Amino acid sequence: MDFDVFHVFSLIGVIAFAASGAVVAMEEEYDILGVFVLGLVTAFGGGVIRNLLIGLPVTTLWSQGLFLKTAFFSILVVFVMPSSLITHWKKGEAFFDAIGLSAFAIQGALYAVDAKLPLSAIMVAAMLTGIGGGMIRDIMAGRKPLVLRDEIYAVWAILAGLAVGIGRLSSIWQLITLFALVVVFRMLSVHYNWRLPRRTLPGNHSKSAGGGL
Repeated sequence: MDFDVFHVFSLIGVIAFAASGAVVAMEEEYDILGVFVLGLVTAFGGGVIRNLLIGLPVTTLWSQGLFLKTAFFSILVVFVMPSSLITHWKKGEAFFDAIGLSAFAIQGALYAVDAKLPLSAIMVAAMLTGIGGGMIRDIMAGRKPLVLRDEIYAVWAILAGLAVGIGRLSSIWQLITLFALVVVFRMLSVHYNWRLPRRTLPGNHSKSAGGGL
């Protein structure tokens, strides 16, 4: 399988996710070590969880020298960046995040396909690769995982895994088309604020300001 195109997409995703983790760490007033730890966890956490799930060695992370260097540099740049530029960057964060989500979800699915795993495992691998880092980031920052309560996020990763698992996509153009569709639908869900149905129990209303569904 030719991964050259997704190598580029993954670099963009690593930059976006590493920067996202760094920004969250600074919002929580972590020191520089905490900023680097949270940035790296956000960028690589999903891949580590995927490897554990499908039986790949977790140590393959250390062979990804270019990705690690890119993440370190991205975190450093964010750490020294003026606050005004960070605010400006965050306006376009959703788009780069969508690119990372799509690229990582598809790669997670392809890893599972290469391991000859069933469809259910392919879908889970896609989801965890795409959203795992963000979930770990939020938990470490003491926040409710954003990916499980904000717009429709994890669903697009699951659907990407379903498409790869059912279609057994092999053409690079098929994969690029799927990549573009995931990005488009993720951005549509952000723009139109699409959300999955949710239910708030009566006792929770008193815990939130004007709580509701």
